[in-house]
Parts: sequence; structure tokens; C-alpha cells
Amino acid sequence: MPKVRVGRRGVIVIPKEVRERLGIEEGMVLELNVEEGKIVLRTRDLWSELRERGRRLSVNIDDAEKELDEDEELWLKRVG
Repeated sequence: MPKVRVGRRGVIVIPKEVRERLGIEEGMVLELNVEEGKIVLRTRDLWSELRERGRRLSVNIDDAEKELDEDEELWLKRVG
């Protein structure tokens, strides 16, 4: 089992072999929880979460297009 050392300000480095095995890349967000006295890090796939949130949005395309058209008309009146 790989070991890590806690550095300044509580910084730890996840060993390369573990990062590669879990697909952890620079800039990724990990969830940190304390469970039964253990630190548990979980990877999050933010793109999948965003896609799922997008599926739950309800947007009426006709209303959105109408609103864009109205905004464009107002803008053209102001600049023209």
C-alpha cells in the first residue's frame, strides 16, 4: 500500500500509480469525506454531472427564440 506524507499546510501528494489507476488528472475535483475515522477521497466526473443537470432543464425553444428576437430588435433600435 503506497504511503503519503503530509506536507506544509496539510498538502499530500497522491502517488502517480494511484492517480493513473483512478484516472486522476491535474485540476480534477475530488470529494473528501471522513468516514469512521478514515479520510476518503472520491473522484468526480463533473462533465457527466453537468450533462445530467442539462437533461433535467426544461426550456421552451420557441419562447427562447422569441426572447432573442425581441432583444435583437431592441438592440437594433438603439444602435440604428
